[in-house]
Amino acid sequence: MSRRRVLLIDDEDDIRSIATIALERVGGWEVKAASGGAAGIEIAEEWRPDAILLDAMMPGMDGLATLRALRERPATDAIPVVFLTASVQTSERQVLLDAGAAGVLAKPFDPMTLHQVVSHALGWSA
Repeated sequence: MSRRRVLLIDDEDDIRSIATIALERVGGWEVKAASGGAAGIEIAEEWRPDAILLDAMMPGMDGLATLRALRERPATDAIPVVFLTASVQTSERQVLLDAGAAGVLAKPFDPMTLHQVVSHALGWSA
């Protein structure tokens, strides 16, 4: 089986670095990262990842706006999206799920188990 290709969109440098290292080294996945929604959409259209990890709260284009834009494009409309968020209130999680997210993961996350948690949210075998 080929390596999973995951796009990480998050405005925080530390989160992008930690998650990328964790998914690549521990999970064995191929990861590309973007610091914002617009850049992430561009990468997703060109690279066609297997999944997208998307920060819910970013300046400018937030996670929901990014998800909506991804769903409007034929090249990205079927890519599953898992949100990463520091806000884990049930009502906010439900808004993200109702918008079409495959899952919602809490920040901070455990880098050693991140690939397993993402796999579970997407229904992939870890």
